[in-house]
Amino acid sequence: MTFEEQVKRLGEIVQKLETEQPSLDEVNKLFNEGVELTKSCYKTLNETKGKITILQEEINGLIEKPFN
Repeated sequence: MTFEEQVKRLGEIVQKLETEQPSLDEVNKLFNEGVELTKSCYKTLNETKGKITILQEEINGLIEKPFN
């Protein structure tokens, strides 16, 4: 599932919990799914942030070197 699909699914879960009255078992299932999706999204965001940081450092290293 892509990051965008995960975010969309999280929105669907929130909407269902806010607008419907699911059973306690369904609430538990949806909550657990939401927690797992949230963890996955945070992991993806942190990995992306790390990659961007590395690229910025590489670019800064190139810019700081004077041309001879």
